[in-house]
Amino acid sequence: MLDEETRFRLLRLLQANPELSQRQLAEALGVSVGKVNYSLRALLEKGLVKVRNFRDSNNKLAYAYYLTPKGAEAKVRATADFLKRKMHEYELIQREIEDLKREVGAEAKHGIH
Repeated sequence: MLDEETRFRLLRLLQANPELSQRQLAEALGVSVGKVNYSLRALLEKGLVKVRNFRDSNNKLAYAYYLTPKGAEAKVRATADFLKRKMHEYELIQREIEDLKREVGAEAKHGIH
């Protein structure tokens, strides 16, 4: 199953760089080429991505992965969901930082180092 973060990051990368190879996508995402291949197949099956063949500058057959209109909509939803999750994480971290500052302040006040 394709996790939400990988799906979001892959859709975002493909929209910006449809000509990236699976190896380049894997490097950019920090995952294996196998996971990229699996993820692309899942996106293709769902109709979120289409693939086109072309000849690259070395005259080799290469592929470009384009978001379909359905894929573009999915990317917008995935972006909104990702942003919500990250904002929640940010708020939790801010609270933890404030708690730690108070804790350090209280310990310094009582001479605890």
